[in-house]
Amino acid sequence: MSLFDAALDPRLLPAGLVLVGLLVWETVQPYISQYSRDRPGWKHRSRHAAWNLGVGIVNSVMIALLFVWMWQTSTQWATSAGFGLLNLWEIPTAVRLFAAVILLDFWTYWWHRMNHRLPWLWRFHRFHHADQTMDVTTASRFHLVEIALSSFLRVPVLVLLGASMGELAIYEISMFLVVQFHHANIALSERADRLLRWFIVTPLMHKVHHSIRRVEADSNYGSLFTWWDRWFGSWKMIPSPKRIRFGVDD
Repeated sequence: MSLFDAALDPRLLPAGLVLVGLLVWETVQPYISQYSRDRPGWKHRSRHAAWNLGVGIVNSVMIALLFVWMWQTSTQWATSAGFGLLNLWEIPTAVRLFAAVILLDFWTYWWHRMNHRLPWLWRFHRFHHADQTMDVTTASRFHLVEIALSSFLRVPVLVLLGASMGELAIYEISMFLVVQFHHANIALSERADRLLRWFIVTPLMHKVHHSIRRVEADSNYGSLFTWWDRWFGSWKMIPSPKRIRFGVDD
């Protein structure tokens, strides 16, 4: 896939539409009115969004130039060789797709958790947590080295799973839409948030993860599904998410 092909990838359209929708929602009905007190309002918000989205664009260009061909080559080899967990049995397409999404999200959970637990990975991941004004654009703010490492490690993961590029694409777009949603500064009702977080990561759940207090930030590692945090002991909710200060203390 060339850079030109990546720029025209139809998977980018839903992410762009969701981004615009959440930006409007944040403006009309924010959860935290963080642009109306001691910050220079729209000027600050515009600079903040431009910086975060600019970082995301740089990361996307790097992925298109350096890693997409690796993923394509590895998935094509696994398919042709019949290698990988998903290629061990003949299973219906829908079941295989669901299994691929679950397994890829399982890997993403543990990769995220390692980024908090290993100091040499945290030094890059904390770039994401350093954002003191958390909103939908924070979903695009990741250190170039972190993205490069995760993209490279995805190659052996794809081979071991035997996943296809189509399955990876469906997982990626589903995951990123949910990542945009749970970073957004939107006023979602407590009842709706509680219902949704039985399945997917929600804004109130992820706000705890972005707390400046490490005892709170070292929790809720899920990106798409919440099951992993519940099953592996990293689930945490607090009574008053509005009191959370975002950022890092180092």
